[in-house]
Amino acid sequence: MLKKLKLENILFLDIETVPEFESFHQLSEEKKILWEDKSKYQRKEDFTAAEFYDRAGIWAEFGKIVCISVGYFTFQQEERHFRTTTFFGEEDQLLQEFKALINQYFNKTSHLLCAHNGKEFDFPFIARRMLIHGIELPEKLNLFGKKPWEVPHLDTLELWKFGDYKNFTSLKLLTHILGVPSPKEDIDGSQVRDVFYHDRNINRIITYCERDVVAIAQIILKFRQEKLLTENEIVSV
Repeated sequence: MLKKLKLENILFLDIETVPEFESFHQLSEEKKILWEDKSKYQRKEDFTAAEFYDRAGIWAEFGKIVCISVGYFTFQQEERHFRTTTFFGEEDQLLQEFKALINQYFNKTSHLLCAHNGKEFDFPFIARRMLIHGIELPEKLNLFGKKPWEVPHLDTLELWKFGDYKNFTSLKLLTHILGVPSPKEDIDGSQVRDVFYHDRNINRIITYCERDVVAIAQIILKFRQEKLLTENEIVSV
């Protein structure tokens, strides 16, 4: 079934998130209490709520998106290209720009969104942050009333599980075992917060995010038993 999909109908994506504020102490008193309650099962007695706040970026209620990178295939006669681009800046603006891309170019029934662990993280995180900002969800993210087979999402983690829902495989591990060039050449997800708040280096995060998008596309090619992308075929715009 995967081989029957047209690659140009898939929008590959990855997001990078950080805590909403640089420090726990910047939260309102009410939200500090809410964070303590939200995080207590994960941090247990090993960390205080303040000490654990650097991990707040994994929850849409306490984090924010600093960039969304996307990629898509284009075909011209015998030439294949994979184009990547990134939306970044103020969160409400980048979400609006991402929505505009979907609504204009990936709004047909045949179009799909694809991410690694996207069904558990990227897709719901984007949808939640849009609602927080009062942005109406694009059809590709509005799953209300949809049957499972009508959900327009591909997830490379789900494809790799083959129905084994006990298993989690990171993008880094999956690229390694499939012989796909590793996207983790500079930083990893645990460092994004410090690169954003301490180094103030959004370009470094964008490069990292776009590499993940390329890796996700490479995994789909591997599943389809097609040739991997070469550097000459990848264009950042």
